[in-house]
Order: sequence, then C-alpha cells, then structure tokens
Amino acid sequence: MTPGYEQPLYLLPFDHRHSYITGMFHFEPPLTPEQHDAVADSKRLVYEGFEQAAGAGVPRAAAGILVDEEFGAPILRDARQCGYVTAVSTEKSGADEFEFEYGADFADHIEAVDPTFAKALVRYNPQGERALNQRQEQRLKQLSDACRRRQRRFMFELLVPATEAQLKRVGGDRDAYDHQLRPALVIEAMRALQDASVEPDVWKIEGLARRADCERVVGTARHGGRDAVGCIVLGRGADEARVRGWLATAARVAGFIGFAVGRTSFWDAVAGYRARTLTRTQAAAQIAGRFREWVDVFEQARRTQAVGALP
Repeated sequence: MTPGYEQPLYLLPFDHRHSYITGMFHFEPPLTPEQHDAVADSKRLVYEGFEQAAGAGVPRAAAGILVDEEFGAPILRDARQCGYVTAVSTEKSGADEFEFEYGADFADHIEAVDPTFAKALVRYNPQGERALNQRQEQRLKQLSDACRRRQRRFMFELLVPATEAQLKRVGGDRDAYDHQLRPALVIEAMRALQDASVEPDVWKIEGLARRADCERVVGTARHGGRDAVGCIVLGRGADEARVRGWLATAARVAGFIGFAVGRTSFWDAVAGYRARTLTRTQAAAQIAGRFREWVDVFEQARRTQAVGALP
C-alpha cells in the first residue's frame, strides 16, 4: 500500500491518559475499577460532544476520533460502526521514549479495535541523543511495517521538544524556540525518520505560524514519490487564539488536510462537568461547539485561499 491519505480529516483526539488521569482526576495509577469507570465515562462524554458536532454539519466523511484502547475500546467500536474515521494510540502514555503500550502484542491490539489509523506519538529531536533516536526509529519501523502488511493506515504525531542547548540559543524562550528553531528541526526529523523507513500516511504536526514553514513541511512529507501523504495540525493544548491561527495558516497550504485539536476542545467542558458547574448536556454541547469552531476556521481559510487563487 503506497503511503498517503488526501481526504479532509477533522479529528477530535482524546487519547490522553497519564496527563489526563493525574491532571483532570488527580488519580494515581494503578486505578481502582471505580476510577477506571470514571475516566472511561468522561471519554464517553467527549464522544457525545463529537457526535453532536457530526450531526450538526461537520462533514461526516471527514469527522473522526482518536482515543486509546484502555478507556475507549467501546467508543472505537461504536464510531467505526457509525462510519467515522477512527484512530487508536499505540504508545505508552507519559513516556519520553516511544515504546508500545502493549509490547510485542501491539499489532494484535490494533487489529482487535480495527481503526482507520494506528497512531504513534513520538518525542524526537533530530539533534538530540542519537542512541535514543535510533531505538525509537527501530520500534517505529516495526509499527510502520506492520501497518503496511495489514493494509492499515499509519498516523505519526511528531513532537520536537527543545534540547537544553537549543533553548539556551534562544535565551530560554520557548516561544522563540517554536518560531525560530522548531520548523527546521521538524523537517530534519521527518527526513531522518523517512530515511529509517518510517512511512506515515499522515503526519500530525505541531502548529506553525508561517505559511512558508507549512509549505516546507508538506514538501518534506511528500518528497521521493510520497505524493499523497497528508499533514494535519495538532492543538498542543494551546489557547483558542493560537489554535485558530495555526489552523488558518495550515488550511491555506495544499497538503494540510485538517487538524487534531483535543484538550482545547474538551478540557474545560469535562472539568465543568466534574465540578458540577455544567450538566452533561451542557458539557457535550460545549465540546461540540468547540469542535465545530475548528472546522469552520479551517474550511473558511481554505475557501478564502481558493477564492484568492482565482484569476
């Protein structure tokens, strides 16, 4: 199967586990059965918000979810039966180094939930520790190869955290790192991973402020005959204004096919529901509204670009 996915893709990701369990619920693993049920129920709430948005004009063929098997297996089954795009996380949550959540059985777990995409979140700085990067490359090639063998789509969520030396170069300013250094590092990382025979169908990329950087990312994703590979923007838990800017910038670049915005979509609503300041209906509606907002921003920017391109 040739790598690639060119259809619009609007994902609501809620596969967060370690940070979600400790940050939202203040639970410490291992969870009791009651704690597990509470987390799973909150993810069902997020899915209810997604379903509302999908029933209120979000293009059904483009609408999708990304959730983990541990708390979301029933959600994945329901979404697949409803015809939505589905993606499941494969990585061990909260780890700095990519490892499979289910070890050597990772491929069987993917098959059991039968998603559209198997997703890997990876922290990979091409100028970071080489031995670490090589270990990750080896595991990621396993995942990439398994997806190809089983005709399964592969989504790669690339995070490029700054090294100490890189942060020092920008005076410890993480915004400056994002703007000045990260775009080139993203491209360098993508090339290194491709050279290691890691072949995603979709790259899930941290937001970029400049259109030229988005264009270079797409060019890298598609070089060497990878003409159909798509890119989507992730939200990184950023504030609404920053997410809107990232989406509008990416939408104007052919090859960016959509987005995956999670915490900015659901965190406040789930927190309000848990604090009983929102009813379940209100919380789901808030999630639906946020998700629909991202779709509108992305599609409006794409339409504006198309009109501007007319002779």
